[in-house]
Amino acid sequence: MAFLRLRSPSLAPANPLPPLRTPTTTSSSASPSPSLPPWSRVSIPTSLTRRSSSLSTAVSDLRSQSLNFLLSGALAVGLSLAGAVGFAEAKVGVNKPELLPKEYTTVIDVAGFLSDGQEKRLAQEIADIEKDTGFKLRVLAQNYPDTPGLAIKDFWSVDDQTIVFVADPTFGNIINFNVGASVDLDIPRSFWSRLAGKYGNIFYWKEKGEDASVEAAVMAISNCLREPVGANNCSEVK
Repeated sequence: MAFLRLRSPSLAPANPLPPLRTPTTTSSSASPSPSLPPWSRVSIPTSLTRRSSSLSTAVSDLRSQSLNFLLSGALAVGLSLAGAVGFAEAKVGVNKPELLPKEYTTVIDVAGFLSDGQEKRLAQEIADIEKDTGFKLRVLAQNYPDTPGLAIKDFWSVDDQTIVFVADPTFGNIINFNVGASVDLDIPRSFWSRLAGKYGNIFYWKEKGEDASVEAAVMAISNCLREPVGANNCSEVK
């Protein structure tokens, strides 16, 4: 991914400006104000203020676009939400259908993070989410590049109702998402970054274990999807 470097506007005006008059005091007891050096008597032109405002707007737009890219970019190759507006390191997409399980499942663990019992509990929770909300949560635990990668798109029939949760410690933060367009309409984008910040940071999963991060994230998503859609839904990561 290419980084965009924004050029800061020059603080030096194009043409010299006339010095401002220093106000004088009307008090007879006050001593005359000393003459100020010319460089201290320059006003900042309105055009620079406008350019500074435009620069702030451009930076804000760039951050918004980067977050949008992280939420809806390439599937299953590790798009990270480390922090509110972090940039994910670009990775070459892989497609290894041979790593897919023989039977259909909503939880694929090619990294060995989860026990059999944990996989079953998560699969049951995911089934309940889909039954109650209509949204399809799918979990892939991997260590890039050991991943089925793009092959999961057809395996899971990923569509606009699907949330693909990729647990991959490659980027430091283990929690990564690809969010379908319909999900994006109901769930605030800030929820995903806050979720990754709480349960995906390297300190959490190093202490608790990768499995604990995955389970906590699934339960937080379950709670969020069950909340009524509104101005404050999913405002808290539970």
